[in-house]
Amino acid sequence: MLVLTRKNGETIKIGDDIEITIISAKNDQVKIGIKAPKNIEVFRKELYEQIQSENQEASKDISGLLNFFKKE
Repeated sequence: MLVLTRKNGETIKIGDDIEITIISAKNDQVKIGIKAPKNIEVFRKELYEQIQSENQEASKDISGLLNFFKKE
């Protein structure tokens, strides 16, 4: 993991298309702004993991249904 120190208003570039700007930092919270192309989805990690889990569960349901119809 790369660890960087930035001050309010400073930006980090990722490749040519993504910028992360520190909007404010106080106490134990940091507010960031992210500029990325529309085709790149940006999620909070906990939300991304929830989406992945729900997708896996949905795919299990579909697999079970497909197996059910194959047996007939």
